[in-house]
Amino acid sequence: MSVISIEGMEFFAYHGCFKEEQVIGTKFRIDLFLEADTAVAEKSDQLQDTVNYQAIYRLVKKEMETTSKLLEHVGRRILDSIKHEFPMVAHARIKIRKLNPPLGGKMDFVSLELSF
Repeated sequence: MSVISIEGMEFFAYHGCFKEEQVIGTKFRIDLFLEADTAVAEKSDQLQDTVNYQAIYRLVKKEMETTSKLLEHVGRRILDSIKHEFPMVAHARIKIRKLNPPLGGKMDFVSLELSF
């Protein structure tokens, strides 16, 4: 098994419980760690034998474009989509950071980690 990581994906999106967050939006940063058997790709050197990073990025981007109130909801949608579209992924972990959240004080981010 190998761990394929796609880290530091940045998106501008409209997730949050406050109405203002769904109107103004903010930046999010996502790290994704995918565990998959890459033994065939290691020998074949063929993209179809492994997890296509570009396809994963497009999937994450699509889910980020759908507004949600909670990071938990966004994260679960992304993981469920990965599980459905990429059955070769045995285990996945996602970390979503909401940059500069509106919590009444200065902070870099809040984050959530989920996995399957």
